[in-house]
Amino acid sequence: MSAMSESREMYLETILILSKTQQDVHAVHICEYMSFSRPSVSRALKYLKQDGYINVDGNRHVTLTEKGLRIAQSMYERHNLLTDCLVSLGVSHENAVEDACRIEHVISAETFEALKKHALEFAKQRNGRQ
Repeated sequence: MSAMSESREMYLETILILSKTQQDVHAVHICEYMSFSRPSVSRALKYLKQDGYINVDGNRHVTLTEKGLRIAQSMYERHNLLTDCLVSLGVSHENAVEDACRIEHVISAETFEALKKHALEFAKQRNGRQ
């Protein structure tokens, strides 16, 4: 995975999630979703834009660049798979979501791919028994 900070990954993932449910994403939406102050979000967006992860147009719509989208999708995939794995182990959905959010940023690519492979094999076996 990239050497990007957890905070930046969270911002990119949040922009992706918001873009799935609304046409335009603005800083205020990110503030509300992440429960962060406007100055904190503005500062983070400034750096994400400078580093080529997002674009902000004249109407202040925030969009992911191709580079930002790749990272956001990776984090989103990790989050969803880890949540599903933890729930399948008997962890409450609420705790699984919180734990997956922490794990998704520190798990190695090798470990994540092994978990993903295992989850797919488990799903195939489970579907074959039904």
